[in-house]
Amino acid sequence: MTLTYAFSPDHMIDYISPEEIKTVFSRAFTRWSEVIPVNFTETQSYRTADIRIGFHSGDHGDGEPFDGELGVLAHAFSPENGRLHLDAAETWAVDFGRQRSNVAIDLESVATHEIGHVLGLAHSSVSDAIMYPSLRPRSRKVDLRVDDVEGVQALYGSNPNFNYGSLLESDRETSNSGAGDGGGYRKGFGFSTWWLWTIVLTLAQLIYF
Repeated sequence: MTLTYAFSPDHMIDYISPEEIKTVFSRAFTRWSEVIPVNFTETQSYRTADIRIGFHSGDHGDGEPFDGELGVLAHAFSPENGRLHLDAAETWAVDFGRQRSNVAIDLESVATHEIGHVLGLAHSSVSDAIMYPSLRPRSRKVDLRVDDVEGVQALYGSNPNFNYGSLLESDRETSNSGAGDGGGYRKGFGFSTWWLWTIVLTLAQLIYF
């Protein structure tokens, strides 16, 4: 199976180059395609692409308005809708060395998470999973864990070249001790949001999404 994706010609951000944004998303798509028999190909036709990516502000016409910085980071609609929207009000980063803001959000981490929603996964109860709804500011979380892999393979099957040996045995043990259904993943139910809340505890800032 091949799914196409495209970036909105009208709704992007100007402080990260299109090339860098495309590279980030290419890596994020590749992580998922390595574990399932699905290929992702960029197309220039935004209107007809299977997955349509853009940065939007406030009420942008999909019935789920964004609420500004440190609110909803992004949201995605599961198959076969294909919309993946990121809040343009956030301070996005592809390199924390260049982006010094203390509320900078790693674009690749969010992209990888939201692609999981586009594929049909909801949030996971396993804390190490990509689909777990929590991320610290100025941090990266981009590697799929066993729970993510088991969830997406339940929907699409396994990439014949994928080997579980590439994942840590300790991660597999964590997954096996997860939710009562054998893992923490959940299938999607049409629409998922990535919420971001700020809580200050003993000078530590936690971000939930």
